[in-house]
Amino acid sequence: MMKQRSILSVSGSIVLTLALFGIAAGSTAAAAEIKLLCAVALQPAMDVLIPDFENTSGHKVTVAYGNAGAIADRFKQGEAADLVINAAPLMEQLGAQGKVIAGDHITIAKVGVSAFVRKGAANPDMSSADAFKRSILAAKSIIYPDPAGGGASGIYMASLFERLGIAAEMRSKTKLSPSAKVLYASVASGDVEIGFNQISEVLAQPTVEFAGALPSAIQNYTNFAPGIVTTSNQTEAARALVTFLTSRAAKAVLQAKGFE
Repeated sequence: MMKQRSILSVSGSIVLTLALFGIAAGSTAAAAEIKLLCAVALQPAMDVLIPDFENTSGHKVTVAYGNAGAIADRFKQGEAADLVINAAPLMEQLGAQGKVIAGDHITIAKVGVSAFVRKGAANPDMSSADAFKRSILAAKSIIYPDPAGGGASGIYMASLFERLGIAAEMRSKTKLSPSAKVLYASVASGDVEIGFNQISEVLAQPTVEFAGALPSAIQNYTNFAPGIVTTSNQTEAARALVTFLTSRAAKAVLQAKGFE
């Protein structure tokens, strides 16, 4: 009940915030349809934020999700969009190519990587980099997104084991997941002992248990930045959505979903 009240309170703050930005609640005078291509790590927060934006602005938002690499590829291959929100380095590339409107370096949110385990299972020791290394070496099996798919967490975990000097030891007991469904189901069933993914996605999964963020010394954050597509006919509506997503009230929702 307290969590529900908190969300309702945040939603009320969002309505006020939009009013302050000149977006009238329920207004349809300049209603637009916005196509958003968005990194899937943001979906747990977007599932709350987008309906609030639609209800208060009158605009309609259609969202297509995918991991960072897939979203970048889909856009480069011609998928239509008015706004893209993706990992900052990929957005910088699109800006340099003139595919999205260049502007101030805006960050919607950032998120780190965490471990997760089967419900009721013992958590690995994440208190320090050394403790993490011992826990991982002692684990029977681990899983993370296949780096070939372009997901930020999978790419980072592969590089982290190289950095820690344990890549060879981990290779035989590491599984690379082709999809989020396989990733979480493997751990929930007990087939794999420890999984890794971005914090926001793990917290949104009811089938597994959050086991803690990576220690600060070896943590990796993905910053998500927006870019209004240069060929869009809905630039003002897309800009209103960016303004909304960077508001104080929206940030409260993002923080509740595991973002910083």
